[in-house]
Amino acid sequence: MESELKSINPQPADQQPEPEPDDSPLLKSDPKTPEPETQIPVSSQTIEEMEQKYAAYVRHDVYGTMGRAELPLTEKILLGLGLVLLLPIRVVAGTIVLVSYYLICRVCTAFLAPNTEDEQEDYAHMGGWRRAVIIQSGRFLSRVLLFVFGFYWIVETRRNNEIEEQLDNETTSGDQSQTEDLERPGAIISNHVSYLDILYHMSSSFPSFVAKRSVAKLPLVGLISKCLGCVYVQRELKASNFKGVSGVVNDRIREAHQSPFAPKMMLFPEGTTTNGDYLLPFKTGAFLAKAPVLPVILRYPYHRFSPAWDSISGVRHVVLLLSQFVNHIEVTRLPVYHPSEQEREDPKLYAENVRKLMSHEGNLIRSDIGLPEKRIYHAALNGLFSQR
Repeated sequence: MESELKSINPQPADQQPEPEPDDSPLLKSDPKTPEPETQIPVSSQTIEEMEQKYAAYVRHDVYGTMGRAELPLTEKILLGLGLVLLLPIRVVAGTIVLVSYYLICRVCTAFLAPNTEDEQEDYAHMGGWRRAVIIQSGRFLSRVLLFVFGFYWIVETRRNNEIEEQLDNETTSGDQSQTEDLERPGAIISNHVSYLDILYHMSSSFPSFVAKRSVAKLPLVGLISKCLGCVYVQRELKASNFKGVSGVVNDRIREAHQSPFAPKMMLFPEGTTTNGDYLLPFKTGAFLAKAPVLPVILRYPYHRFSPAWDSISGVRHVVLLLSQFVNHIEVTRLPVYHPSEQEREDPKLYAENVRKLMSHEGNLIRSDIGLPEKRIYHAALNGLFSQR
C-alpha cells in the first residue's frame, strides 16, 4: 500500500511534482506538520540513535534491523528447515490459489465491459450471480491464502458499546432498516502493518482499495483488482471535468453509506506501514465525506519473525514469512464511529478523534512521524549497511 500512497500523498518540497489543479490528493497531510530533514548524516548516527528517532519503523524480532541480524544457531536450523520444507510448498499452493481466483474472475466478467466512469476501470458495481460468486469466492480464497501463509487462526474481537446493544434489543422489524442505514459505515479505517492487511480485509469484507494505475495492468492481479473495485491513482493529464481520486473515493464512501449493495471502501489513513506498535498521524482523505467509519485494529503477535513490513525489503520479507511454521493475527473491530457535527465540519478533528480511539482501544503508541521520515530512515539504514 505504501507504493499506492506515494502517488496521492503530498511530498516534501524538494520532491514535489508539478501541481495538478484538477485533482486534489486523497490523503491530505496536516500543513502545520514540520517537514523532516531531507538528509541524514549517516556517518554520525548509529543504528541505536536512529531507532530512538524512528521507533515506529524499528524491527524487534530475532531477525533484527532490515532482517539482517546475526541469527543464533537454533534460529538458523529452524530457518533452514522452513526454507526446505515450507517455502516451496507455500509458493506453489499460493500460486494455485491466485490462479484459481483469477480464472473465477475471468469467467464472471466474460462478455462484460468494465465500468469506466471517471476514467476508472472496475467491475465493482456488477450485480447478480456474477458479483455474488466474485465476492464469496474472493473472501474464501483470501482466507485460504492466509492459511497457506501460516495464519491458521485469526483471533477476532468485536467491541460493541451499550447504545448498539440497546438498539439491537429494542428495534422492531418495522424500524430495523432505519437502524441498519444508521449503522452502515461509509468506509473501513484500519492501521497499516503489512501487505497482509489487504488479504485479511479481503477475507473479512471484500472492500475496494486505492491502487496505482499500473496495478490494473499486472498479470493475474490486474483483473482481480478490477473485481475488487479498486480506485486507481492516475498522474496523467485529465479533463477539466475530471473529479480526481479524492472525488471518486468520497463518492464511493457516500454511496457505501447509503446503499447496502454498494462496494465498501477500505482506507489506511496512516499512509504507510509501521512495526505494529505505533499509530501514525491520520490523513484526512477518508473523513472528507463526513460519513460514519468502521475502525479496525490489526496486530501480528510473533515469537521469532514479525510479519510487519517496516524496514525490510519485500523479497526478504516474503521468504522469511513463508519460512515460519506458524504466524498469528489478532483483529479488534470497534463500533461504527459516527462523527459529531463539529467533526463533520472539521475533517482534521474527525481524523484525530478516530485515531485517539484506535490508539486507546488497540494499546497503540501515537507517533508524530510519517512517510517522509520512513524514507529517511530507510535511506540511512541502506547507507550504514552499504558501508559494512
